[in-house]
Amino acid sequence: MNKINVGVVGATGVVGETFIQLLEERDFPVGELRLFASQNSLGQVREFNGVDVAIQILSDGCFKGLDLVFFSSGDDISGEWAPKAVTDGAFAVDNSAAFRMNPEVHLVVPEINGDLLPKPGHPAVIANPNCSTIQLVMAVEPLLKKYGVKAIRVASYQ
Repeated sequence: MNKINVGVVGATGVVGETFIQLLEERDFPVGELRLFASQNSLGQVREFNGVDVAIQILSDGCFKGLDLVFFSSGDDISGEWAPKAVTDGAFAVDNSAAFRMNPEVHLVVPEINGDLLPKPGHPAVIANPNCSTIQLVMAVEPLLKKYGVKAIRVASYQ
């Protein structure tokens, strides 16, 4: 299997560390792993597959050579840096709200509308909806297909 060069932005936060853990647990075919965080985390390391990986800070060109970059940072960071990852040739998977209202960026829950994912060789920003929305569509989608429900009204108090 081909190796995939991966970056994680927000690598020292809870979600970023979970990304790293899942890549390892699921034996994802990582070639190179680059971990990014704020200046406050510079000098720290995180272990991946028994190897210490140094935390880097974001800089122009830092995504060159990466195929896939996960963003678990704030909206401002994602809004600025995810397009730079795409320009550098990587798919940018954003976990923030930065692109959720952008009509040019699909909100993707792969089990529901994975057909909207960009094709290989065509890097783009891939956004996900809010966490409560993901749970909702996973549960409701089979009901929509089976019973032809036309509308659902939901209130989320977070």
